[in-house]
Amino acid sequence: MASASSNALSVTSSSTFVDSKAPRQTTGGSPQCVTLPTLPPPPVQSHTRPWKTTAYCRKIARNVMAMATGEAPAEVATGELPEIVKTVQEAWDKVEDKYAVSSLAIAGVVALWGSTGMISAIDRLPLIPGVLEIVGIGYTGWFAYKNLIFKPDREALVQKIKDTYKEIIGSS
Repeated sequence: MASASSNALSVTSSSTFVDSKAPRQTTGGSPQCVTLPTLPPPPVQSHTRPWKTTAYCRKIARNVMAMATGEAPAEVATGELPEIVKTVQEAWDKVEDKYAVSSLAIAGVVALWGSTGMISAIDRLPLIPGVLEIVGIGYTGWFAYKNLIFKPDREALVQKIKDTYKEIIGSS
């Protein structure tokens, strides 16, 4: 065992890049050179999902075309804000007490977060979610029977919705 470990093995390294097309030079079994095996060829892509590959390649080609032409995408090039942003900015400018509106918005977010936590806690109880699901199905059936099945009831529901909409938005 001692005689086997006493033999010194030196490994030389080279910084030359070996191209797959260039001829490989091997040393004829020299104990001072160690050659590494070549890498296996890349795996063949499966043809089970060619549409995914095609869609990805189209996306890349579209991006390359946009960059090659030097044109910016339409939404960036226009520089205009969407209509809803303009409407929100105009409404915010009309508000007199911005502190109160901001406080109400924060309170609404906190209430939504708290109610989400409460609902998830109720959902973890063993029997309550099933009972609430049955109650919801029952109420949906009752609402459909009362308001949607017969034509006069449907018309009354549509009129009630329109009246509520006009109360909220205002008659304009």
